[in-house]
Amino acid sequence: MINKKVTSVEEALNGVADNMTFMLGGFGLSGIPENAIAELVKRKVNGLTCISNNAGVDDFGLGLLLQGKQIKKMVSSYVGENDEFERQMLSGELDVELIPQGTLAERCRAAQAGFPAIYTPAGYGTEVAEGKETREFDGKMYVLEHAFKADFAFVKAWKGDVAGNLIFKGTARNFNPNMCGAAKITVAEVEELLPVGELDPNQIHIPGIFVQRIFKGAHYEKRIEQRTVRQTS
Repeated sequence: MINKKVTSVEEALNGVADNMTFMLGGFGLSGIPENAIAELVKRKVNGLTCISNNAGVDDFGLGLLLQGKQIKKMVSSYVGENDEFERQMLSGELDVELIPQGTLAERCRAAQAGFPAIYTPAGYGTEVAEGKETREFDGKMYVLEHAFKADFAFVKAWKGDVAGNLIFKGTARNFNPNMCGAAKITVAEVEELLPVGELDPNQIHIPGIFVQRIFKGAHYEKRIEQRTVRQTS
């Protein structure tokens, strides 16, 4: 059994450098790797390409990296909650590649599985398909999409063990599982880090083979992106 535990987020991010490509798990603000993002902000690495479902909000999540203009390109599906993202995109400061949400997930999963590319019907006949190979299968047209290539994947789980096995909780089980093993190095931060044998094998969502480094995170804010409550009668 390989012990993949590192003692701190600083150690977990060893090797991070300018101009790298990162995958970052999460959906909205649910399940984002808060500690890893904070460390990237602290290190002031620049020229980053970030693959993430969304770009956080102005003062939290990936929005913190955008504030420092550390990101040169965002590869995302939904970016409607971040005014600074909008400003940088419209001004030409930020390169943006918008991808259908399912295609984003599958390009991550293809990289995880070692597939170079996938065919998907999403985007055929639109700007999404421009310049890409298309092919007909059983009378339906598909677009060829290449698997992502990333240097690091940063994910956040509820529980993990020192071998890298992970359990996600609720809606934090979003893009995180697909990004595990989809980059050269996967770094997992967890709320609870346990010895091997403490996790129920039947509850494990991601086996440790997909994770290279794991650490116990701290001070999670777990913000709610859009709080909706029922009005009192």
